[in-house]
Amino acid sequence: MTLDMNDSDVITLDQVEKFLKAAQGWKFKGLDREGKYQWLERAIKRFEYHERRKKEKKPLRRYMMLITGFSKAQLERLIKQQLGTGGIKAAWGLRNKFQVIYTREDIELLAETDNLHERLAGPATKNIMEREFKFGDTRYKRLSGISVSHIYNLRESPSYRFKALTVSRTKSVQVAIGKRGKPNPNGKPGHLRVDTVHQGDLDGVKGVHHINMVDEVTQWQILACVEAISESWLEDVLEAAILMFPFVIRGFHSDNGGEFINKQVAGMLGELLIKQSKSRAGRCNDNALVEGKNGSVIRKHMGHWHIARRHADGIHRFYMEYFNIYLNYHRPCGFATITVDEKGKRHRTYKTYQTPYQAFRGLKKPEQYLREGVTIEELEKTEKAHSANGFAKLMQDAKYKLFREVLPKGTKTFRNGGLVINITTEHRRAISASC
Repeated sequence: MTLDMNDSDVITLDQVEKFLKAAQGWKFKGLDREGKYQWLERAIKRFEYHERRKKEKKPLRRYMMLITGFSKAQLERLIKQQLGTGGIKAAWGLRNKFQVIYTREDIELLAETDNLHERLAGPATKNIMEREFKFGDTRYKRLSGISVSHIYNLRESPSYRFKALTVSRTKSVQVAIGKRGKPNPNGKPGHLRVDTVHQGDLDGVKGVHHINMVDEVTQWQILACVEAISESWLEDVLEAAILMFPFVIRGFHSDNGGEFINKQVAGMLGELLIKQSKSRAGRCNDNALVEGKNGSVIRKHMGHWHIARRHADGIHRFYMEYFNIYLNYHRPCGFATITVDEKGKRHRTYKTYQTPYQAFRGLKKPEQYLREGVTIEELEKTEKAHSANGFAKLMQDAKYKLFREVLPKGTKTFRNGGLVINITTEHRRAISASC
């Protein structure tokens, strides 16, 4: 139902206030912009708006906003314009206008060109239009001189969209798993940095993959080994490795590789109530801690040579039974002390060296971070079971036996205060290829 309203009889403030009270919840629509301007100009004169006190202007402004639908800021601007010029008019004629260079036909010709070439990049499209004009097609006279940036402007116009078969630029792959950003543990353990290390290729056959997980605060490190990087291999191994940390895990940070940024891993972390994050683009230091451990721990002990996938179970047992215990209870790590000079520059100095277990025990009330079923007494018992050199010898013996199994026949292994490998020529080629 349409109602025509004539408010010429509304001339007093009492009538305005009664109308506002009765019109609560009403919305008026029908006048075009020019009609609203004319009505507002008449209302200002009829109520002698500029002569009234501030208290009386308030209901009049509410009345004008209700009838016209203007916002408070827009109404104030128009009232000010009426006071200064004596009338209210649209300001279209006062706006700056740019000369139109490229016509509708030019835009449609650009769309036709993009359709033929499946919408190439701007510089490539410009090159095509220049060549078309030189070839003798005079339709491309104006487009041959267009700038690359303006090609993208024309591609956003309605005329182009109507003719084009492709209406959007090529977009990078966006995966809505994990939040980009550097995690902030606030001095609490349980925020992991995670990465994978590939153990070389040989004749096109990939070797085993190591999974490296390091806690940011204590540098507690757990290593695992799998035959291949895929969701089916990683999910169960990851969950078991995470449960080997003595404290509750709250964060899981990795780079943007598909081995960790996938639905299976995200679902597993969600069930464990672990927040997942990933490195930011162009921020190579976001995952620097675990990448440093890749070189100083995995490459140093396991080398660069190829190890066949069938040995993944043996390496994984070595990690679980010896190497992870050695890393966390008997191998000291450097902990940085960060200072800021008068210019605001941050400096790192490494004066504190301790094992991850010692770093965990040094926290305030470390027992509050432990997982259910884990006690400080159990951790201390593991640490005191062997001396640092005593367990290192056990670890080296186990590694020597492991390498006798995983390296191919013809490879010589011998010990001289540790494990030294004399590899074959075939493996030297594999090392060079992997480096």
